[in-house]
Amino acid sequence: MIKIGTALFEAAEQLEREKGISKDVLVSSLCDALVAGYKKHIKDKDAENVEAILDETAGEIGVFRTKLVVNEVENPDTQISLEDAKEIDDEVEIDDEVKIEVTPENFGRIAAQSAKQVITQRIREAERKMVLDEFLSKKGTLITGIVQRKDERNNVIVNIGKTDAVMPTREQIPGEYYKPGNRIRVFVLNVKETTRLPQVIVSQAHSEIVRELFELEVPEIEDGIVEIKSIAREAGFRTKLAVWSNDPSVDSVGACIGPRGSRIQTIVGELKNEKIDIVRYSTDPVEYIVNALSPARIISVDILADEETRKEAFVIVPDDQLSLAIGREGQNVRLAHRLTGWKIDIKSESQAAQIEKQAQKETVEAIDEAAEETVEAVENTVEETTSEAETAENTEE
Repeated sequence: MIKIGTALFEAAEQLEREKGISKDVLVSSLCDALVAGYKKHIKDKDAENVEAILDETAGEIGVFRTKLVVNEVENPDTQISLEDAKEIDDEVEIDDEVKIEVTPENFGRIAAQSAKQVITQRIREAERKMVLDEFLSKKGTLITGIVQRKDERNNVIVNIGKTDAVMPTREQIPGEYYKPGNRIRVFVLNVKETTRLPQVIVSQAHSEIVRELFELEVPEIEDGIVEIKSIAREAGFRTKLAVWSNDPSVDSVGACIGPRGSRIQTIVGELKNEKIDIVRYSTDPVEYIVNALSPARIISVDILADEETRKEAFVIVPDDQLSLAIGREGQNVRLAHRLTGWKIDIKSESQAAQIEKQAQKETVEAIDEAAEETVEAVENTVEETTSEAETAENTEE
């Protein structure tokens, strides 16, 4: 047996405390390393009856071969005579198995070299699996991290505990400065398995981060009383949120805003003062579109097409509400379209009147043109009839 003392067990316990890697992983790694070293030593890598046994009480470890007790030994690597077996255990009988210590002399150095390699590899594998399992379970949720730095690709590196996560440029809030050391909330977008530690992709621009924040701040959403039906977001600028109450006595919009706006203010602060419009969801497309275009006032909504592949609506607003309905650079109507799934064409009242006047003019012109064509056709018919009659009279004469 090889004397290893108590230092190994103390190191294993420390590893378990610091990295969460079980002490059993280290012990089994050491035993496997010793077996691998022994097989290399005897130049028989296919030996199957070899194992390492660790005595924690004595602080010793050794290599043992399991042998079958027989009357006549044919293979000394796998068999042992009854007489030799009796020296190990008086009660042993034929066809029993006994464990024979085969730890070579001066095996400590060879064992240490093998152990270092195997243990290092096993610890890395255990750490990798632990991180992968942990963050796979957190995929699609909010976690807190600390900004570390920006890499050469302008990705933000965020420490999230046992590993560093990557926040790509497209998942960052436009114009936001990520100062190293700042604590931020991020959404776990994806976990990619690699040969080293798993790569965790996080986001601050994803629309689902808004859902997670509302679930944290609004108990009615967490309890299922209020339901978030749809989210449309342009990170750093504006978000529209459609909500629905499953309880008639609970106001879905009011629940999200909170007493004196306390809940919505907390979320807006978390999103760096991003504007949030909370609108009431409706199964009636007209009402839903009106709500989605808030805060603009709407005169009318005409449904042009309501099909699975094509949903179009024509909206008329007061002249002074057109810019508000469309929004800066078309943001309000664009978010309303993404929120509702309807293509929305917005016109002011005067524009709509002009379009209608033009349509009426075109209709009148079309009617006049058709009338002229009809009169011309009648005249042509009369002329043809008269000509045929004259031809007939001349023929008779």
